[in-house]
Amino acid sequence: MKTSPASRRAFLKSGLAGILAAGTAPQVFTGRLFGAGAPSNRVTLGCIGVGSHGFGVNLKSFLQEDDCRVVAVCDVYGSRRARARKAVDEQYKSTGCAEIADFRTLLERRDIDVAVISTPDHWHVPMALMALEAGKMVFCEKPTLTIAEGRELANVVAKRKAVFATGLEDRSVIQYHKLAEVVRNGGIGKLQRIKVGLPVKPVYPVEPPVPVPADLNYELWLGPAPHRPYTANLTDPQVWRQIRDFSGGSLTDWGAHLVDTAQVANFAEESGPVAVSGKGVVPPNSLNTVPQTYDLTYTYANGVVLEVTAAEPSIRFEGTGGWVGNKGWLGRLEGSDVNVFRQTYEAKTNKLWPRRPREHRDFLDCVKNGQPPMYTAEGLHRLSTVLHIGAIAMELGRPLKWDPKTEQFDDAAANALRQRPARTDWMRVART
Repeated sequence: MKTSPASRRAFLKSGLAGILAAGTAPQVFTGRLFGAGAPSNRVTLGCIGVGSHGFGVNLKSFLQEDDCRVVAVCDVYGSRRARARKAVDEQYKSTGCAEIADFRTLLERRDIDVAVISTPDHWHVPMALMALEAGKMVFCEKPTLTIAEGRELANVVAKRKAVFATGLEDRSVIQYHKLAEVVRNGGIGKLQRIKVGLPVKPVYPVEPPVPVPADLNYELWLGPAPHRPYTANLTDPQVWRQIRDFSGGSLTDWGAHLVDTAQVANFAEESGPVAVSGKGVVPPNSLNTVPQTYDLTYTYANGVVLEVTAAEPSIRFEGTGGWVGNKGWLGRLEGSDVNVFRQTYEAKTNKLWPRRPREHRDFLDCVKNGQPPMYTAEGLHRLSTVLHIGAIAMELGRPLKWDPKTEQFDDAAANALRQRPARTDWMRVART
């Protein structure tokens, strides 16, 4: 199998052979989306990746919304496609949902407005770019796999004026919205330090190669990632998330949640830190190729320090006038003075935007009203970049300085790690 540092432009051109050319014009919503008659006022969705999160969260959430309709489901596993199609048809009391094996076929369909991407991390940006090229609106899971691909995605979305939303909920979760609101509005005085805890994930033993299940299109699952033999548990989300070719471990998975709240509270959601240092331990003799335990320190231009540690999910903000935080996912709010959580703020003076609905409803609202979603492509890139520069600092084993404006390190070796070559020969995989 050949790995080539081909440009994304060439990658897209090859990967989209036969797909509707959309040019670079802004997305224009026709009367079919917003006409008076049903179902012409519904946004049509094609769901790509209907495994645990894609089925249990994204598909099921969109099925509860009356102004959209899932018309196709796609997965590299036949059994997952069948389960998802059955759930869609039962919800709509019809047999109209298409079951599609190859996402390229789904992107060719003119009757689909939105590609919902719930794949492993290494597919997020390549597939989103191909969907945008095919003229689709995109709802895509987090995170990105590299800094460079995140920047490219954000640039393409901006150039096209495309509708793109990230499948992330934290800014709509009341606990994390309230924490950011209190801190931004001076409830603990001047912010000095943020402490984020992320879960420690298991160590997985090395597995011998085994035959690929008949139910799985393994070459399409791998896609642009380096080729490797199939092993029994490789496609389990808990396993592939600990392999660098596909993801970045709990740092980029859970970090995309709690570090986002840290960034928002520090007014840094559109920029990022200026320095990072830390260390991590990759378990030896295991499938894991990303650090299982780690301790990172980020410094921001305003002097705020963010500490990220593999421990347990938690977040704590410390300021000159006290502290606030919580432990565990959705844990109860705590602080040196819990009365700060009872404070209300006038809309004109509040330093945080109003809390939005969950990401699925927010996306559909933005499709209709033309407003930016809760998490834009630029926001996804900025958040993922914080996590990636931490991973790069650990890989090189030395402190690094980072410029959020130029998106460059002060270190040539670190700059080289902002991107990785993409494998392109997957595009010769025959459709099934």
